[in-house]
Amino acid sequence: MERTVPYTASEEVELYQRTYYSLLRTSDTVQIRSIEEVHAGMNSLLHQHARHQEPDMMAFIYALLRLPECVRDTKEIVLGQTGSVFEEAGLGNVWDWEQVSGKARRRRCFYNSDKNILACIIASRSDIDDVIPMITAYQIEWNKIHQLMQYLPDDIDLTQVHKHHDTWYNLAEALMMSVGDLTRWRSICGDDFAEWVGKIKSRELNFQVRLLNGSLIEYNRATNDWWKVISGRVPELLDRPVYFISSNTHSFANLLSGFALKNQKEINQYLVNAGQEELLEEWNQIQAREVPSSQENFLYYALKKYIQEPGSEKIVKRRADHEKSSGIHRISSEHSFDVAAQVFDLSKLKQNWLDPRITSGLADLDFLTRSDALILNIDYPLGLAAYNLLMKVAENAGSILGVYTLGKAATLNGVVGDVIIPYVVHDEHSRNTYLCPRAFEARDVRPYLVYGTVLDNQKAVTVKGTFLQNPSYMDVFYREGYTGIEMEAGPYLSAVFEMFRPYRHPVDEIVNLDRVPFDLGILHYASDRPLSKGKNLGAGTLSYYGMDPTYACSLAIIRRIFELEQKRLQKS
Repeated sequence: MERTVPYTASEEVELYQRTYYSLLRTSDTVQIRSIEEVHAGMNSLLHQHARHQEPDMMAFIYALLRLPECVRDTKEIVLGQTGSVFEEAGLGNVWDWEQVSGKARRRRCFYNSDKNILACIIASRSDIDDVIPMITAYQIEWNKIHQLMQYLPDDIDLTQVHKHHDTWYNLAEALMMSVGDLTRWRSICGDDFAEWVGKIKSRELNFQVRLLNGSLIEYNRATNDWWKVISGRVPELLDRPVYFISSNTHSFANLLSGFALKNQKEINQYLVNAGQEELLEEWNQIQAREVPSSQENFLYYALKKYIQEPGSEKIVKRRADHEKSSGIHRISSEHSFDVAAQVFDLSKLKQNWLDPRITSGLADLDFLTRSDALILNIDYPLGLAAYNLLMKVAENAGSILGVYTLGKAATLNGVVGDVIIPYVVHDEHSRNTYLCPRAFEARDVRPYLVYGTVLDNQKAVTVKGTFLQNPSYMDVFYREGYTGIEMEAGPYLSAVFEMFRPYRHPVDEIVNLDRVPFDLGILHYASDRPLSKGKNLGAGTLSYYGMDPTYACSLAIIRRIFELEQKRLQKS
């Protein structure tokens, strides 16, 4: 079988990785400035203008959204797997520090404002491949803007400049960025924009970073701590059959609990009271059938906004009680990396509370009351952590009946909002090319997708990090027919291989998974188009319209599980 892997195209990326990993072996701190040149030389798709004088606002905004706000005051960044690692390094109990996080990246971090130290809990090597390029890009672009700001007039009022078109345009011109980029930057910072700009003007950044005990043992210890919390809360996981899902913390709970649908009037009243005019207009158009959007998806999104409001403790408590009565357990991670979990007891689900799209076409769901199966759904991890977590579940849970992954991917041939179903996954970690069984086809997702297209029979590549790709690298994959780019499928498939074979997954081979003794399905929804000008991961978020592919895929997974469970119970 002909197989081309872009080794030559990734030489710059590999050089970059080798450089920062070799530096991080030191017990001392490493100055990020020492890797700026090799970072720029990589010519990352997310940071193609690293060497230019003008700021690369795509890269800066991407990093800004994924790093905690306190990073603007941070001097040292420390990476470690568990709290004990930080204590052994003399930093004390970091859980006593202020807990912080980025807007668009789920990572447990703690900040010591007295010493300006940011401590980040990492789950695998992939977190290093995420954090190091990100803070490097952030520092490069911060310092560019800092230099340009030295030429701004001292009397400029940064708190008022956005109110006047001419001065706003002049500020953008002075900072060598478009008015659109400047406006987006301000919208992210909000009322703190003037303070942000003032801090950038006042000092250059020179981050120092330190990796504490990057051993495999510590990663395993962190994974053990994560599993102990989950199995302690729901010990039934240890001896009952399990369907494993890696997705998010909202779609399956919403679809299976019915809480949002039962509280429609209250949610609509919240939209009125909160002055959510755009959402109210969308709701009215849905009711009038002027737009094809799903009423259920809208309510799920509105509920999310509702429970994020200050003073929403009562409805959060009501939701928890409602879910508990349906056999749904939410389990937050404690004293480890930030990967929450949910457990669904199929026998306790209330049929009349389910999303109507689940029951459509299914004559009878009474079999669920006889089921002993559980669904374990985890908030999708980053990169190699996927391998660690699935292996831990497989080692300790009862029999695995199915493994399903639902996550974001970049698309090289579709548009944002499309659903991608791969049958081939090339994993950059193991360098294996996995041939996957097809649990899902386009027809399984299409009935629930309103705006996008379902692209099945696709080929996907699992990359090591969002910054660790360049145009030539992507071009090789595209010419070989790979059209989806994501970060978790490869490690999950390496774990799947070890779940039914008596030895560790191979390296640099074609691996056929057709004989897997449980159900296996991979679904991705397109969140960006990296080869389109201005449309990389830093360009925007899916927001409300991301509900469409997310819930279409979630519905396909639930219906698949119900169908398999019915057949299993009939046989027994």
